[in-house]
Amino acid sequence: MQIILMHSRFTQAKSVTLSSRHVIFALFSFLLVTTVCAAFMAALTLKLASADLPVLRDLVPVAATDTGNKDRYVKENLAAMATKLGEMQAQLIRLDALGERVQGLAGVKPEEFNFKELPGRGGPEVSTQPAKELNMAEFQAALDAMSKDVEHRSDYMNVVETKLMGFKVQSKLLPTIQPVNVAYNASGFGWRLDPFSGRSAFHEGIDFSGPSGTPIVAAAGGVVVAAEYHPQFGNMVEIDHGGEIMTRYAHSSKIYVKLGDIVKRGQHIADIGSTGRSTGAHLHFEVHVKGVPQNPHKFLSAGANQANLAALSQK
Repeated sequence: MQIILMHSRFTQAKSVTLSSRHVIFALFSFLLVTTVCAAFMAALTLKLASADLPVLRDLVPVAATDTGNKDRYVKENLAAMATKLGEMQAQLIRLDALGERVQGLAGVKPEEFNFKELPGRGGPEVSTQPAKELNMAEFQAALDAMSKDVEHRSDYMNVVETKLMGFKVQSKLLPTIQPVNVAYNASGFGWRLDPFSGRSAFHEGIDFSGPSGTPIVAAAGGVVVAAEYHPQFGNMVEIDHGGEIMTRYAHSSKIYVKLGDIVKRGQHIADIGSTGRSTGAHLHFEVHVKGVPQNPHKFLSAGANQANLAALSQK
């Protein structure tokens, strides 16, 4: 092969003769340079892909980017576990607050059960069962199980709080505080000699003897269902406490509530007097459950015991 070279600087045309050996050498050199450039570009691409560049990483074959995929897998799992950990922390904060409310409703002292302190733990190291490290899948499973356990315990604590709240509300609706601040009971519950007829008669309440005008308070919260004059009971107040429990306050000199009023536990509702069928100033106090008269002492004694327990718990 003959190549003729022409240029303005040349005084005459020059020719170069290429043999077949020259052509083969040129092709071999071209292939060698191309191969070296391709290898260099592949190495450069792998290096850039390991730097977490999405565009270049997608161009690299899966087998060549195995290390990059592992790093991405670890990062994605760490992000998922961090999210789960944040959710668990929020649940624990809510559980601590719920535990403190339940603690208060149950009457447990804060120093006896502090939700803000970690409980002590420990134990001997067992040499026969060597410790093993958790892999990523086992750690994720343990985290999920703990999250479910926290959620179940939170639901359980909500149920306990609801029950305790119901008991507390119900206890406030029971007539357990003494309606007058006097120590003497003129007549108890049960059979007695009627002061007017002298015959045996059933006394459906207890009588508290005291000076006229002594304040009478509601033995529990409820709704006033009667505030009127009765031929037998005189000026009388009846309070419905719910649960088919009713209290009656009779023979008062003055009434301070009216029909339909909602009264609180310990609220001043009337004054001691001697109206109706009465021999002197006193309060006739009755407790009815489902329409059946009950001994008020049972309720008042329970209230006194609760007050004593509350006083002891404060010491």
